Amino acid sequence: MIIALVIVAIVILVAVWLVGMYNSLIKLRNNRENAYANIDVQLKQRHDLIPQLVATAKGYAAHEKTVFEEVTKARSAAMSASTVNEKVIAENQLSNALAGMKIALEAYPQLQADKLFVKLQSEISDVENKLAAVRRFFNSATKELNNAVQTFPSNIIAGMFGFQKEPMIEIPEQERAQYEKAPEISF
Repeated sequence: MIIALVIVAIVILVAVWLVGMYNSLIKLRNNRENAYANIDVQLKQRHDLIPQLVATAKGYAAHEKTVFEEVTKARSAAMSASTVNEKVIAENQLSNALAGMKIALEAYPQLQADKLFVKLQSEISDVENKLAAVRRFFNSATKELNNAVQTFPSNIIAGMFGFQKEPMIEIPEQERAQYEKAPEISF
């Protein structure tokens, strides 16, 4: 009789532990998805501002047509990406295209003085700063989920229910050297 009670108690404790671990993994996954939803909000704002910036700049720099086409093409690719990994790649390409446009447009002092252009640049800069913040939050949420998926004993539950290590937003290897290089400052 006592042995049966001990066995029932152990089974109940194991069941409670399994449910708790599973619920913890679900919360971590939902936290990661929420973090990416925050990125999506900022990306939508970024995507909405880009056509305005391009249209404003086109009037001043009509012969920079290829730069504007690259930005427009990269924006379309970013908007049509469906998975997190596709979005990360597409957004990196869009960031590169925007950087190229910024460099090309620095040669137009009259554009730099245009109030609408300055306002749009400021708004895009604000969105980029917010994107950086929400990307850090996303990576933090991803790290927490990955830690739970890979560490014992939660990795047992994670394996049983199909949880797996998820990718973070990172700088692609081919671009890493560019970002690690100190900026050149000249007067």
